[in-house]
Amino acid sequence: MTIKLGVPSKGRLMEKTFEWFSARGLGLAKDGAEREYAGRVDGIEGLELVLLSAGEIPRELAAGRIHLGVTGSDLVNEKLSNIDATVEELAPMGFGGADLIIAVPQFWVDVDTLDDLDAAAAAFRKAHGFRLRIATKYHRLLRDFLKANGVADYQLIDSQGATEGTVKNETAEAIADITSTGETLRANGLKILADGLVHASQATLYKSRVADWSDTDRATMSEIEGRLKV
Repeated sequence: MTIKLGVPSKGRLMEKTFEWFSARGLGLAKDGAEREYAGRVDGIEGLELVLLSAGEIPRELAAGRIHLGVTGSDLVNEKLSNIDATVEELAPMGFGGADLIIAVPQFWVDVDTLDDLDAAAAAFRKAHGFRLRIATKYHRLLRDFLKANGVADYQLIDSQGATEGTVKNETAEAIADITSTGETLRANGLKILADGLVHASQATLYKSRVADWSDTDRATMSEIEGRLKV
């Protein structure tokens, strides 16, 4: 058997992942042309590199088709319904940081907190006859967060495009999205709620609890954990 390690297939996330493993004595590299998705691992036997999109990695971990995977903690928490039974967090990796936040129009001068949003949502429904719309790609994370904070009178609008533009385009009244600097939010006339941090995400190494682990795999994994100090 071979341990399969899923890594983002392109961009800065892939480069930073390669650097992170290299600093710990495991060399990861793409094989062939830039658009190819084959890779190799140097420095240890029994570990195979699998290049995937960051969004595919949570699913592959949960299905047991890969043993290890690097992806954003936001994606794992959003896509997996029973996280503790399917994956184990091995190591936050210290890069790829971004916050999932709730933002509202800047001209909502009386809405700065979740309590304010709850009051505004109730007033909005009374005035318009339908629930306040929040555009997001992160339905599970946002729904759980709002429930825990007592916000109830809203509806989620699925956004797979430029979420920040939905308020300006009048398809939503508020948004929940990933941001690093907040510049795009401000450019679109939005402000982050003071207590509106839903999830602080970063690149994280996960281990699948449901993949097949042979005795050889477990021995290899012990060596990997020793190298990575996890």
